[in-house]
Amino acid sequence: MLKILVHALALLVLLLLVALVAAWLWLRAPDRPAAELERQYLSTDSRFVALHGGLRLHYRDQGDPSRPVILLLHGYGDSHATWEAWAKLLSDRYRVLSLDLPGHGLSAAPPGYLLDADALAALVVDVAAALRLPPFVLVGNSMGGGVAWKVALAAPERLRALVLVAAAGWPANTQGQSPSLAFRALQHPIGRWVLTRIDNKPLIVQGLKAQVHDPGLITDALVRRWADYQLYPGHRAILMATPPGSHAQATEEKLAAIAQPTLVLHGEHDPLIPVDNGRRFAAAIPGARLITYADAGHLPQREIPARSAADLADFLATLP
Repeated sequence: MLKILVHALALLVLLLLVALVAAWLWLRAPDRPAAELERQYLSTDSRFVALHGGLRLHYRDQGDPSRPVILLLHGYGDSHATWEAWAKLLSDRYRVLSLDLPGHGLSAAPPGYLLDADALAALVVDVAAALRLPPFVLVGNSMGGGVAWKVALAAPERLRALVLVAAAGWPANTQGQSPSLAFRALQHPIGRWVLTRIDNKPLIVQGLKAQVHDPGLITDALVRRWADYQLYPGHRAILMATPPGSHAQATEEKLAAIAQPTLVLHGEHDPLIPVDNGRRFAAAIPGARLITYADAGHLPQREIPARSAADLADFLATLP
């Protein structure tokens, strides 16, 4: 009987190893050439700006150049594409710039680039200077929101207003939440090593559906584009070197120094950044206005674009 159990266990281990090898061979994927991805995804309004340190950042420039400027910053792993509906809805009244941060979308960054929030805030200021932007409205979602409020503190003269959409910055409070498999893998070195070498589409599907209130909004085309951008040369290494949530530095004392008019938008079903964090931003920033959405999660700009863009437009109409 013992010999049978040992043989059965050995067979089980062998089958498990075979399954793991098969999964690895199925999922592993090399980077795709940048030129190939650009041919596939560049738009007629796509532009690039070259900065120091080997950075070549992609952005979309939509609307009348003479109109007031809105600069949009996406979250971790996302891209300019997250703002497409907003840009379409707002570009008749504003010049809308949606930027790909380093390691995202179609922006190129040198090997070893780290997604440090302070460095990204300085980068946004550099982009504004390179493009000779007048004072602008800065909007950030998730990680981009964490960068946006840092810009408001570091270079207040650059901004007309600040908009935080499910913004990062407060220490994580995930009690009672069930983070996606991808986010759990990002917390461990082995998981990050694996994620730099595979096509993460299956994890992206699971992760995005967990982020939104209505999983039916996550289409095959959205997932394919998100996964393709991760295959841009060097992107996965940059993303996995700095897991999300590693720059939680907000305090009431810091945020009290923000003087720009501020709007805070947050979905009430956000599993990544609880809506209470949005309330904390609104309470800490003097005069900030808070709007929460009962039918949205972490990505209101994708989930309820017409309503959230209208709320932004109403806020912008009050600016001097």
